Amino acid sequence: APDALWIGATMPRAGADHRRLARLAALAGRLGLPLLATNDALYAEPAQRPLHDILTCIREKTTIHEAGQRLAANAERHLKSPAEMARLFGDYPQAIAASSDILSRISFTLDDLRYEYPHEPVPEGWEPHDWLEHLVMEAAKERWPEGVPARAEALLTDEFDLIRKQQYAYYFLTVHDVVKFARAQDPPILCQGRGSAANSMVCYLLGITSVDPMKYDLLFSRFVSEERKEPPDIDVDFEHERREEVMQYIYRRYGRERAGIAATVIHYRPRSAVREVGKALGFSEDVTSRLVSTVWGSYSSEMEERRIGETGFDPANPEIVRLKRLVDRILQFPRHLSQHVGGYVLTQGRLDEIVPIHNAAMEDRTFIEWDKDDIDALGLMKVDILALGMLTCVRKALELMASHGLGSFDLQSIGTEEDPAVYDMLCKGDSIGVFQVESRAQINMLPRLRPREFYDLVIQVAIVRPGPIEGEMVHPYLRRRSGKEPVEIPSPDPPHDPDELRQVLGKTFGVPLFQEQAMKLAIVAAEFSPSDANKLRRSMATFRHVGNIDRFERKMVEGMVRRGYARDFAERCFKQIEGFGSYGFPESHALSFARLVYVSSWIKCHHPAVFACALLNSQPMGFYAPAQLVRDLIEHGGEVREIDINASGWDNGLEEICAPAKAGAQSRKRNPQPPWVPASAGTHRHFALRLGFRQIDGFHRDWADALVEARAAAPFTGIEDLARRADLPRRALRLLADADGCRSIGLDRRQALWEVRRMPKGELPLFAAARQRELADEPDARLPAMPLAEHVVADYQTTRLSLRAHPMAFLRPIFESEGVLSCAQTNAAKNGARVRCAGVVLIRQRPGKGNAIFITIEDETGIVNALLWARHLDRLRRAVMASRLMAIEGEVQRSEEGVVHLMAVDIADRTGELDRLADGPVRSPDMAGADSVTSAPDPRHSHPRNVRILPRPRDFH
Repeated sequence: APDALWIGATMPRAGADHRRLARLAALAGRLGLPLLATNDALYAEPAQRPLHDILTCIREKTTIHEAGQRLAANAERHLKSPAEMARLFGDYPQAIAASSDILSRISFTLDDLRYEYPHEPVPEGWEPHDWLEHLVMEAAKERWPEGVPARAEALLTDEFDLIRKQQYAYYFLTVHDVVKFARAQDPPILCQGRGSAANSMVCYLLGITSVDPMKYDLLFSRFVSEERKEPPDIDVDFEHERREEVMQYIYRRYGRERAGIAATVIHYRPRSAVREVGKALGFSEDVTSRLVSTVWGSYSSEMEERRIGETGFDPANPEIVRLKRLVDRILQFPRHLSQHVGGYVLTQGRLDEIVPIHNAAMEDRTFIEWDKDDIDALGLMKVDILALGMLTCVRKALELMASHGLGSFDLQSIGTEEDPAVYDMLCKGDSIGVFQVESRAQINMLPRLRPREFYDLVIQVAIVRPGPIEGEMVHPYLRRRSGKEPVEIPSPDPPHDPDELRQVLGKTFGVPLFQEQAMKLAIVAAEFSPSDANKLRRSMATFRHVGNIDRFERKMVEGMVRRGYARDFAERCFKQIEGFGSYGFPESHALSFARLVYVSSWIKCHHPAVFACALLNSQPMGFYAPAQLVRDLIEHGGEVREIDINASGWDNGLEEICAPAKAGAQSRKRNPQPPWVPASAGTHRHFALRLGFRQIDGFHRDWADALVEARAAAPFTGIEDLARRADLPRRALRLLADADGCRSIGLDRRQALWEVRRMPKGELPLFAAARQRELADEPDARLPAMPLAEHVVADYQTTRLSLRAHPMAFLRPIFESEGVLSCAQTNAAKNGARVRCAGVVLIRQRPGKGNAIFITIEDETGIVNALLWARHLDRLRRAVMASRLMAIEGEVQRSEEGVVHLMAVDIADRTGELDRLADGPVRSPDMAGADSVTSAPDPRHSHPRNVRILPRPRDFH
């Protein structure tokens, strides 16, 4: 129709503009359509053309030198002024007029959108709120068979009234339906709600959350309030390996035209920007990798010039200057549109009539164009289907326990009675792998906090966060908890209610640690309205980047002074609350996570082999690589058995042993059982961890399944037998040999590799028997024994861990000659001693924008926890960021709780020493049956000598 169709015209100044414009005008005349002047803009101003060229090269996967005609000829595709457009289209004024005509017709605003939440799942004949009340009250009667407590009834009445008034019943029923589906599967999919939803009694009774808000006096208005015109936001965590089952259920139930995942905009960060811009400019990969080697983490917001200088490049080099200029412009630039981690938007009508729906890169996923902030601005309700690795780990641990006769448990049954042995373990800081308290900062805090009950775990989860740290809440809390400082909770003068703040801050010794406490403090002490208190809460939301908490300072401080509180106390309270602007936990969130802290701690305490096995089978997750998880089990008295073609499956597994492992077999610190386990635990059955084929880099699940199926008839007797019966490709056989998985057939790594390599390619089964006889008559190749050091190198190259020795053991003579102590010697040094220590870097962590950088290094004797103050970081950044093997000089600091830190003042990158393990000769540790000196690697070994033998350390904020 003439009123809905135009012919667009541009003036790109490409040489034939007027001829092309004349042809378009003639076409418009023949069709009776108006000509429309357009910019066809790709950037705002001409100066952005070089950036657009680079982005074009990135998209086309080429360089600026090879892009050719894929780049525009000039910089004309920018926004032009009305006067410039009128000049360009001077011969066609009707094209300019058409633009104004289109604008005059557009009257649409976002207020015109009509959104209706879906009506599932409500049985016929029920109103949604009535059905919600029915489900909740039935659950309440089951929860309290002797009668629902009056306080619970009052809380439910308030929640029901607000849910009915805001018409949120459908939303609660939808989340309940999704959780019900997950728990109805066989086996059930573990799930647990978290976040502010834990403030709701309705969510608790529906089984969406596991925290009783009545027991912990949680604030429902933190979740939903009448003043806050925002839909509720319920986050539910599911097992990360089975969340897809839940997501596909949502698609099936609502249809893809009514359900879509919210979008998220992925932005460039320094590392990705330097790598992609550098590649487009023709830089080699090793150059761009070095340029970003001193950039901490993936969340940096700028590429500082000094970072370039630290990597050894000249910041004044013209090519480097060009790179940095483009990187500075591309930072925070949208990289691509992706899908949210799990936030679903659901509608009663067609969602695709409101917003376009895209196919995601992942199979069977669709998402909408709007991101989380767009959805919030429009008031659309979102169901968050999130993934949590620890739930996968817990489910696998429970299955292992049940299948091996160690008891039948679930999330609810573990910890019905608090176990002192669990808290004994945590008080020692022994929490590697434990949910939420495995970071170095958390491990250091555990002996100081000394948790003895569940609520202590809630504090533990919340206190090691940037908010409490920057708000200077940590030390006052610890001093008051330990009795070193009196607990003083001021009363107003004149007193209105002398205990009003004790009700808010009593359980945290007068120190506000949670967002809910900040809200209650503002309401009680400064007479904030619930609406103002919620605005205060929103101002602390760093993830939304709307932090403006300072504008509440005057209102809160003056309000507290007006009610009789001392000004210095009011200012101190606000300063503490202000720290939440750097991320503080809601109490409800901490309570939900603390539940999993206890469950994972209980499993680790009583069944360490089960816990390690489940963790390894749930990778990737957590802070620690498989090598550290295996080492932790060995140091707790566990036995770990190597990968073997006649014993291993795809997953890591458990094998029963007759008695606890004896000290000395695999670790110097090995004990028959951990010291915190009660004596009665000694009667439990004991299991060794058998490593599975999944630990071999590059090995496929299908190969493992075929191997296990073929092995069911009889154990394998040789490489030929394995290849024929399991029908494995040569690559699979080579990986098994590389991983030293053929010991049960009498072949070590080198012998097995030789057997695989001399097998002819593509041999027909008809000739297999004859070939086997021929090989049997072949003389022994008499391969030299593979030195221990080379075995360790190969172990790390294939499985990222070794059960034979630690790489540092072979380098010990070098470091001893330099006076460098082992980790065990460092930890045993007296307080204040100045020492040097070296080890493989496991973790680097800098919580938030804190002043402390935690570094954990490891050698054959244990680990050392080093702490580097931020003021030293710039001087040592290259060594801190690039090292895989690090030498640290500093002062030993021993706390009253026995926590040892090496306070670093100098750090050296000694990664080059690792090459000695592959190049030799290096003195090996004195072990029976091992050659004392390594030789050069055998040329028949499949791994090149320059392959990294250790994974890159994990960096955390």
